[in-house]
Amino acid sequence: METVTDADIRGQWYIENIVFNDSNYVRPDETIHSVRQYISFEDSTYFIQTNCNTISGTYTIKGDSIALGDGAMTEMACDDMSVEDALRRILPDISTIDVQNDSVVRLNGSTPAECILLRKAFERK
Repeated sequence: METVTDADIRGQWYIENIVFNDSNYVRPDETIHSVRQYISFEDSTYFIQTNCNTISGTYTIKGDSIALGDGAMTEMACDDMSVEDALRRILPDISTIDVQNDSVVRLNGSTPAECILLRKAFERK
């Protein structure tokens, strides 16, 4: 993966996988097939849509470092809270970012295995 100066990740990204280690991960497509769960990054804010809740806050990028500020989260009770629980657990640890081919982003946590894998949401024509 290449490191980009002040990586530009603006836009919408589907959440592919939230990984804590080889045996502890959450794949949103495996939990709720019908709902696309994503993160949108704008100039200095992020917005996360899970299967039934949202999380939003601010972020800053310097080189390959990213800091996600504490955000607001809706707290509706859902049948499956695995994605929300995983995000609540991993977001404070996200510290660096890898961008590959402008279509895949890896938000890295505090351990080498910990990350959120994102895939660019391209508009269908």
